[in-house]
Amino acid sequence: MLRFILQAMVTALGLWLAAYVVPGVAFTQTGSLIAAAVLLGIANAVVRPILVILTFPLTVFTFGLFLLVVNAATIGFVASFLGGFEVDGLWAGIGAAIVTGLVSWVVGSAIQDDRRRDG
Repeated sequence: MLRFILQAMVTALGLWLAAYVVPGVAFTQTGSLIAAAVLLGIANAVVRPILVILTFPLTVFTFGLFLLVVNAATIGFVASFLGGFEVDGLWAGIGAAIVTGLVSWVVGSAIQDDRRRDG
């Protein structure tokens, strides 16, 4: 549970930065940002694996770049269900996916994972 909360906080940071940097991504209030981070974590656990499997041939053909579209679709999916979180189009979603992914990567590399250290 602690890992999910930490991941939600990192995702919230990434979404906040994306709203600041990427035109077309916006939040109306802090509660929407937190809710979007939690819902995105749930969507990444449930919906994203299904999309990855269904789009596997396109992902292979594009050498993995289509995963940006899958991530953008997941962010757009969350935005469609959540009031106060707006993603205006595919390019804004791709930009948000890139920023959120980079923030997760940087923070993840800075935090030492016990499973990697022990194994």
